[in-house]
Amino acid sequence: MTTQQGLVLPPRLRILAYLRLIFPLFRVKLRNSQLISKGSMPKKTSSLPYQPSQAILRKYAEVLVNFALNSGVGVKPGEVVQIAVPDVAKPLALELQNALLRAKAHPMLRLLPTGFDKDFFELADDSQVGFFPADYMKARVNVLDHQIGIIAEPDPFELQKVDHKKLLMARNARKPYMDWIQEKETQGKFTWTLALWAVQAKADIVGLTLEEYWQQIIQACFLDMEDPVTKWRELVKTQEELKAKLNALSIESLHIVGPDVDLVVKLGAERTWEGGSGRNVPSFEFFTSPDWRGTNGWIRFNQPLYRYGNVIEGIAFKFKDGLVVEATAKKGQKLLEEMLKTPNANKIGEYSLTDSRMSRITHTMAETLFDENIGGPFGNTHLAIGMAYKDCYRGDKSIVSKAEWDKMGYNDSAEHTDIISTTDRTVTATLTSGEKKVIYKDGKFTML
Repeated sequence: MTTQQGLVLPPRLRILAYLRLIFPLFRVKLRNSQLISKGSMPKKTSSLPYQPSQAILRKYAEVLVNFALNSGVGVKPGEVVQIAVPDVAKPLALELQNALLRAKAHPMLRLLPTGFDKDFFELADDSQVGFFPADYMKARVNVLDHQIGIIAEPDPFELQKVDHKKLLMARNARKPYMDWIQEKETQGKFTWTLALWAVQAKADIVGLTLEEYWQQIIQACFLDMEDPVTKWRELVKTQEELKAKLNALSIESLHIVGPDVDLVVKLGAERTWEGGSGRNVPSFEFFTSPDWRGTNGWIRFNQPLYRYGNVIEGIAFKFKDGLVVEATAKKGQKLLEEMLKTPNANKIGEYSLTDSRMSRITHTMAETLFDENIGGPFGNTHLAIGMAYKDCYRGDKSIVSKAEWDKMGYNDSAEHTDIISTTDRTVTATLTSGEKKVIYKDGKFTML
């Protein structure tokens, strides 16, 4: 499951393409050889990047505001919602603001400037990188009821040459904020959702035009339907039925076997499966938070990981008694090793499966939010190293102490990175009764 703190990243844009994304008012492309004679008019050209219609963007905003928040219920009048949107996605920011106003909620808009991060990390010393205004950030947490985050990175490899240690230092410095947010969420007082704005860079990396990339978003989020909010709620009913069947099983452990995996993941009777809560749009996955101590075996991932301004390819892990004891990558080995050095990042935080029949995503997107929900012949699986979600506890989460979370094997870390595989796998559950049951095969849950 993709988190708010995730940075997921594809190829460097040409300068002109970058300018067109940043400055959407550029309407005419002039070359040095183009001269406009007196009295002549420039020819009309189509230099603007493709953008969906206002009607589609309004539907997108309505889904995020009136479905995704409050765990699929939608925003309520009087609630305070932070909208965090990169500047290139400004048209969607406007629609989100307006949807919140129509719902009688209070929007707090943060329009995030793109293209600033490289300079920050090059100029900032360690004290600046690690600076954390605790009082300010705590006050923000206290005020907010929800957050809507939009992923939009016109130059996703902007940080490729930045020292990895600086990037991880910045992430670690912000962990208290994530802890406060998660605690408020665990108490049922905060929800968030993430969505994607298409940029040329990500379309380039997966071999799509910008319009084709947008069509994947539109289709995945039901924006091609007359009433996508109703469609999402209908899908949630199906997801709830599957979750109920999974959670009725009382699973002790999972054994995942396939060409790229032979892995045992321990759950335990108090774990549940979650999904379809509106936290990510789109979301077709079902995930759980394992007891990290019972992970044994190996797994290879055929999908690249875009993280911290870099790409890591050909990742493979070997686990023994819950710890990553071997970690290799065909590309990006050094960054992978640095990530695993983060306290508790060498332990599992999440295991997830997507049923190929539910997903409307038909193409990789170089974006974890979408790729962890892709369909295809075998659906997909992803495993997250680092932080575990407390949503997957069967009891009352609000009264569990940190010591009790630790005792149950819920991992805690500043890291949470989803790594994806789309190759075939069969998942057999060992129930607490000792019975074995195949729950997933050929890209599908067997009880659906």
